[in-house]
This record gives sequence, structure tokens and C-alpha cells, in this order.
Amino acid sequence: MKGGAKAAALVAAAAGAYAIWRKAGRGLPPSPPDLRLDGYAEAGSDRGRGNLLGVQPYMLPDDYASEERFRAKLNGYLDAARQRGWLSEKTIVVLPEDLGLWLVAVDEKRSVYREPSVAGAAKTLALSNLLPFARHMVFSPARDRVKYSLFRMKAARLSAIYGRVLSGLARTYRVTVVGGSFLLPSPRVHRGRLHAGRGRLYNVCPVYRPDGRPHEKLTLKAYPVPDESPFVAAATADPPVYHTPAGRLGVLICADVWFAEPYDALRRQEAQIVAVPSYAFPNDHWFKPWGGYVHLERPADVAETDVGALAAGQAWVRYALPGRIGASGARYGMNVFLRGRLWDMGSDGHTIAVADGEVIEARHVDGASLTNVWL
Repeated sequence: MKGGAKAAALVAAAAGAYAIWRKAGRGLPPSPPDLRLDGYAEAGSDRGRGNLLGVQPYMLPDDYASEERFRAKLNGYLDAARQRGWLSEKTIVVLPEDLGLWLVAVDEKRSVYREPSVAGAAKTLALSNLLPFARHMVFSPARDRVKYSLFRMKAARLSAIYGRVLSGLARTYRVTVVGGSFLLPSPRVHRGRLHAGRGRLYNVCPVYRPDGRPHEKLTLKAYPVPDESPFVAAATADPPVYHTPAGRLGVLICADVWFAEPYDALRRQEAQIVAVPSYAFPNDHWFKPWGGYVHLERPADVAETDVGALAAGQAWVRYALPGRIGASGARYGMNVFLRGRLWDMGSDGHTIAVADGEVIEARHVDGASLTNVWL
């Protein structure tokens, strides 16, 4: 073997050894998903017009250890819905906000999934990816450069995994999938795939057709909450409307559902259905006094006396989707929450739906649930 070829072989061997060393002890082996499916609810009857299916998953750190584990968890919930006859090409599956956010931990050191706190997991994550983390820290456009860099360094991988899993769900079960949300820099759909761009992070929700193809337009969150605003950019309050087999669908991400402007945009586009992916924390948020609009200006139609007097769950009914959907012109809507034990973050909430003016609330469970509303 000549000197140049020998050197190239040594470099290749070293690179392979480094890759093996870096992968060692990362991720978790495949395992049957822990669904914790504690609740089912159904409203209305099948009139051939389709249905809204709210999937309230119960997510754990281990569910984000690999693409296979994440896919198996979501497949488990849709398998349960299929067994009940709740899936067809006119089904719109609604997943919760931040469902894909925690894929930032995919294929990481196993200690990440065992950390008791998000801060501890983030520290291990940063140290395990020191070079890309440091590079994004230097060029971060956000006030919170640490959180920005943690999510920015995994953006391309995260968008590929999330896109494959959601596309597969839609195609396998032949349903429309409102894809919850996660963080991506300047997200876009190009040649049938979800891609990360450059620059600031946005909280984004993709929507997938029953054949697995993503809609070209994306819904971006317009009103980041205080925990997000230091590293997540605000989009314009002009969400798109998607053509689905069940009707014209608008999507609002969590806090956007509390403001009038997004509903006005949906009315202009003649939305018939509104889906809302949400994440509420900490534990017991639902029953604590409502804190109002926090860092954002309180709308004129919100009574100041309700701040602190209503429980948070009551405020979600009075001033979020049920109280505002009429302004969109839509007859049906569904608000779905992420549940689980994600390090020390906590979670709360339950699915709320609206059908021709009737408010439907799922049972409040500390676990997963499926809520089916016939259109």
C-alpha cells in the first residue's frame, strides 16, 4: 500500500472509530411504548363528513431517545383509534404543541434521559455536542443564546426525523395530521419535505395530507409566551387555511388562540374547522388561578376582574377557542394538550372541542387520552 493510500485508510479508520465511540452509550434500544392511555371520549355520530381526533399523548424522555421509539409511541395511539373505527380519509388528527420539541435529545447519551431536570439534560446535551453548540452560540441572534443554540444545532436532523414520522403516520393511517409543533429556523417545505433554514427559530406546525405529503404552507406561532420569547421569534398573525377532505382547516398554535387577529385571518379564508395544538405547564396549571395575558396586552374584551378569579382551565374555555371560534366563522374546533413527565417540566390540560356551538371537554386525566368529535 502506497503512503497516500495508507494515510487515507488510517484517516478513514480513525473516523470510523470516532463515530463508534461517539455513538456508544447513546439512545435506547427499541421497546414497546408506554401509552398510558387512560381516557376515551366521543361526541356526535358518523354522518360521513369526517371527524376530529384529538390525540393527547403522554410523553416521557425515553420516547425521544430514537426515531423508532418516537414513531412507535404515536403509532400506538393511532392503532387504538383505528380499533374504535375512528380513522378514515376524512379524519383530521390533532397533535399537541411541542410534541417534536424534545427530539433535540434523540440519540444522545443515555444519561440525558435519566437527568431529573431539563437544566441537567441541557447541560449534558451541550457538552456532548460542544463544537456545533459553540458555533451557534457565537452567531446566535437570540437573547437567550443557550436555548437558541441547543435547538438550532439539531434543526436539520430534527426536521428530517419529525417529517418522516408524521408523513408516515398520515400515509399509514390515511388521515390528515395536524403535526403538533416544534422549533425550526426559517422553516419551509421544499420538494415535498420539511426543511430547516437559517436564522431565528419559529414554533412551527406542519400539516400532512392522507398520502403523506406535507402542505406547502406552514403555521407559525405569532404570540410566543414568556418562556419562549427570549429565543423564539414571533410570526405574523396570519395563519393559512388548509384544504382537507373534511373541509377548510385553520391551525392556531397555543397562545395564538387567545387573540382576535388570527381568527380574523381564518374568517377571511373561510375556515370551517380550527385545530389548536397546546402545551400547558406546570402540573396543576389547570386548577390554579389564571394569571392573565402576562407579558402581552390584554384584549379589550377580556374582563380584568377575571384575572386571578377564574381558574386557568375556566379561562381556556371562556377566552380561548370556545369563546373566540365564532369570530373565525368555523363551526368545529379542537384544542389538544401535551401531557407527560418531561424531566421536571410538568404538564396539564385536557382536550376541549366545539361542535356547532356546543363545548365538549374530555375527562381530566393524568395520562393519555383520545377524543373523537364527528363533524
